[in-house]
Amino acid sequence: MAIRAALLVASAFAVAAGAILAARRLPAWTPTAALRASFATAAPDWLARLEQDETQQACSRYRNAPPKVVADAILAREKTRITYPADGKLMGDWKKGEALAQSGYGGRYTDVPASAPNGGNCYACHQLDPRELSYGTLGPALAGYGKIRAFAPAAVQDVYKRIYNPQAAIACANMPRFGANAFLTIDQIRDLVAYVMSPESPVNR
Repeated sequence: MAIRAALLVASAFAVAAGAILAARRLPAWTPTAALRASFATAAPDWLARLEQDETQQACSRYRNAPPKVVADAILAREKTRITYPADGKLMGDWKKGEALAQSGYGGRYTDVPASAPNGGNCYACHQLDPRELSYGTLGPALAGYGKIRAFAPAAVQDVYKRIYNPQAAIACANMPRFGANAFLTIDQIRDLVAYVMSPESPVNR
């Protein structure tokens, strides 16, 4: 009887709360509404982050599992957004790439005005240097990546493409489009490619 009474009381509270909300005509809560409310005083360039492009809209609509026809359209569209170095060299300085992989600078409220180059923050999602103790697991482990692929030129090009615009490799990839969105420069991306693919890099030692 006590449990039944408690359930009746809880139900009555729920009905009353619903009636109050209806009377106040509060707007329906949605994730988008919550984001816009939290960015209410943001600068225009920050507000622009809330506007999804065609690829983001498709990935949201299909919860990152688009049907083949949509996935193929994403891959085709995003491949056109890749810019390769004019000199054809896809690898830069792995030591600079290591620093970029460890840097999370850029794109935060505390980074305005910018006083340093944006970083890749790669360790937030990947294991790279096997000696590193702290790394995320949202992305695959990349320790020994170049060695496993025999440092092949095709693998180097694939890494460049995946860093520049991962949506051109996997539709609705979780990884940021560092190059396509101009968050990192071509030279920075080349340095990150070298960090992943160079035989001298600690990633492959």
